[in-house]
Amino acid sequence: MKPSVKPPALRTGSRIKIVSPASPPNDVQLFRGCQELVELGYAVQGRTMELEPDGYFAASKQERRFELVESLQSEQFDGVICARGGYGSNYLLDTVSPMLFQKPRILCGYSDLTSLQIFLWQTHGWITFYGPMAAAGFDAGADQPGGYHRDSFLRAVTETRTGWPLDLQGEMLAEGEAEGVLLGGCLTMVQTTLGTPWELDTRGSILLLEDRGMKPFQVDRALMHLEQAGKFKEVRGIILGEFPECGPAERGDVTVRDVLERILGGMEIPIVFGAPAGHTPRPMLTLPLGVRARLHSIGAGRLEILDPACTETPPSA
Repeated sequence: MKPSVKPPALRTGSRIKIVSPASPPNDVQLFRGCQELVELGYAVQGRTMELEPDGYFAASKQERRFELVESLQSEQFDGVICARGGYGSNYLLDTVSPMLFQKPRILCGYSDLTSLQIFLWQTHGWITFYGPMAAAGFDAGADQPGGYHRDSFLRAVTETRTGWPLDLQGEMLAEGEAEGVLLGGCLTMVQTTLGTPWELDTRGSILLLEDRGMKPFQVDRALMHLEQAGKFKEVRGIILGEFPECGPAERGDVTVRDVLERILGGMEIPIVFGAPAGHTPRPMLTLPLGVRARLHSIGAGRLEILDPACTETPPSA
């Protein structure tokens, strides 16, 4: 497993840039999310250029690429938080040179942003943050339904000296304990890295997989693709999301939980199902991707983050 590269931690007054590498956000939700970040003590900058939606993309590929690269390179910003997911981040990757990202920054998002997070991990070893976005989490408020889990976010982006425990609020699918590097994200986007130059290397990982709006057979197909591609061979533990809006077509049909248990349950590794990560109606956890972690699959499940995800912020920053 490659060494991780930690970004400088956020602190009161840190400058946050909001970017839209995927689909366009709702303006009202975006405003509310930015206000929430201001209340957390950050200086937030929204769009520095007027982006005109291009179909289901927030802007053209060129405009989205420019905004993303400028924000991750600029010394003006201490962190980058995505406006929302949707679709489109994958379009940027084959035109982005890995040489552009030499100094790590806080990058937080989920869903479609999995593609970008995996790219930065595979090419640079960047630790990124699978958590709330401005118009998809922060907008609904701290510790509110559809909002974000305040403590896990702040621990993830500010802690520089020690790890911390995290209650996964799920249920045991397979009992056990294991240590590895926390990786993964949205199931669909993890799957679509297969065959790309930035295909996710899952060996030695605690693998996070979550998604929404999939029928049970679609979850089955995605998991089987990963299994047949060898992506579960050296995985040490698995954290599964809630998979909302993934119910069976008819009452009594096979459920997503049935699929997960059938395909993953025989792996003899610890598995926790139903964590409020990514797509969830509950306050969303923030999980630092690329850190060492220990998974305890017993009861509601517990994750120990073994190392801080950030470095000290330089005093002159």
